[in-house]
Amino acid sequence: MTPLRAAEFHTLSGLDDWRYVLGSIQAEFTFSSYGAAAAFVVAVATAADQAAHHPDIAVRYPGTARVVLRTHAADAVTTLDVDLARLISAMARDASATSQPGAAQAVEIAIDTMDADRIRPFWAAALGYVEADEISIVDPKRLGPALWFQQMTEPREERQRFHLDISVPHDEADARIAAVLAAGGRLVSAQQARAFWILADADGNEACVCTWQDRD
Repeated sequence: MTPLRAAEFHTLSGLDDWRYVLGSIQAEFTFSSYGAAAAFVVAVATAADQAAHHPDIAVRYPGTARVVLRTHAADAVTTLDVDLARLISAMARDASATSQPGAAQAVEIAIDTMDADRIRPFWAAALGYVEADEISIVDPKRLGPALWFQQMTEPREERQRFHLDISVPHDEADARIAAVLAAGGRLVSAQQARAFWILADADGNEACVCTWQDRD
């Protein structure tokens, strides 16, 4: 297997259904019924067993299947993921599914802190999470959002210590930001765009819309 950076992934052909989001590639397919989506999942599971490479799959009513690929052994997106992604796309076309590439998304919760070591055990215990590295904890079931701790050099008192990081496909970020602004939000900073934009609601609570660009 060969690890792939996001910019490399998006130059490859046959992957229009897929978007690189927060260290994984994701696709979402809509089917004519819940049963059709479930049948697709069974077919993907069989193909994954044959390839000895397994995605995370979620089925939602009335008939949507979301597929997330990442090579856990490499802790990265690799050529193994690309090969399986192309196969899955072909299977979705055969099942007359509709691709929704703009639906890809990953959410993280960030806490600003002066001492991550002091508070990280609390949050791991409260959520039933495990440590992923020195700055983040994750749901071992891979269901809930990751929680990471942003090291501060001085206490943050002028605004909240929590914010959400919403990672979206690079070609969906502008539309997402426009929707936020139309919904009454404001742009706090675009200094780090296109890695992330800082936005706030009318009360000043912040969220970042993030992409892989300008950081990969």
